[in-house]
Amino acid sequence: MDQRTDNERRQEAPPGRERRPAIALPRKPQAWIDWMARRRRAVLVVTALIIAAIVAITVWWINTSGYETTDDAFIDARTVSISSQVGGAIVDVPVTDNQMVEAGAVLVRIDDRDYKAQLDQAKANIANIDAQIAAQQARIEQAEKQSAESQANLTFAQQQEARYTELVQKGAVTVEQAQQYASGLRQAQANYSAAQANAIATEKQLPVLRAQKEQTEAQLEIAETNLSRTAVTAPEAGRVVRLTAAKGNYAAVGQALMMFVPRNIWITANFKETQLRTVRPGDPVDIEIDAFPNKKFKGHVDSIQAGSGTAFSLLPAENATGNYVKIVQRVPVKIVFDQPPDVLLGPGMSVVPTVRTK
Repeated sequence: MDQRTDNERRQEAPPGRERRPAIALPRKPQAWIDWMARRRRAVLVVTALIIAAIVAITVWWINTSGYETTDDAFIDARTVSISSQVGGAIVDVPVTDNQMVEAGAVLVRIDDRDYKAQLDQAKANIANIDAQIAAQQARIEQAEKQSAESQANLTFAQQQEARYTELVQKGAVTVEQAQQYASGLRQAQANYSAAQANAIATEKQLPVLRAQKEQTEAQLEIAETNLSRTAVTAPEAGRVVRLTAAKGNYAAVGQALMMFVPRNIWITANFKETQLRTVRPGDPVDIEIDAFPNKKFKGHVDSIQAGSGTAFSLLPAENATGNYVKIVQRVPVKIVFDQPPDVLLGPGMSVVPTVRTK
């Protein structure tokens, strides 16, 4: 059997031919390089795709790692229930549904004739009390004059009684005359005491009248307040919604006439508690509103509620009883607009905020 290698057989040349030098076989690394050279374009495309994928993943990670978003968010506002503070028939409703009004604008007018009469009566009562006070002051002055006159008479009577007492001791006058002046002294003393008592009583009537005046002034203030409440006005700028007041209806005290949505609105976003690790007040927010998908709004985090939403619900969770299943809680975050929106927004509209935390 021929045990020679292929190279040895190739080296044996047939008769009449020259022997050629043997050619070495290519090594395996060289074959791989030749294969890659033949497929250079494919290699470049694959390499470019790998680099592009790495760059895209890096950019996506950088962008998404600094953002927190949620679709559990909505427009919020402190809506006001407009009600009547006085009773009466509604005579005018100068607004309509969804109308924008400024602060102080009249929303409803209530019949004010009874309240005007009460105001006029209170004014008349004050005028009457003022007249009584003036008359009482005149009485006080008169009583003081009478007291002064009685005091002068008493002084004269004392002098006369002393003079005639001395004269009767000398025998210059009769005892009867001395007794007459002594009686006159006692009468003058009684008149002076009566005048003083009258002056004190007259002066004490003045504080009573002044207290009555204060009471009447309070009634006047109440009448003026009730009269002003017949015109129900807007507490601030906003929109009228759920209007139920109608001309001719009777408005009872405390009856709701309409709902009022102030112009000042914000966003309440319920983030998961695990999303709040890096969220801080002041972080910028990109806002998307479902009703206006082609518009973008800017805002910032105003505050984060101190507690989850369930902690302040009507029936808060009681985890100390029964079986416990851990659930990720949501915490309300208040987001305000940097600029007032140029579109109509109202409470309850769906929002998707994205907070940039880096």
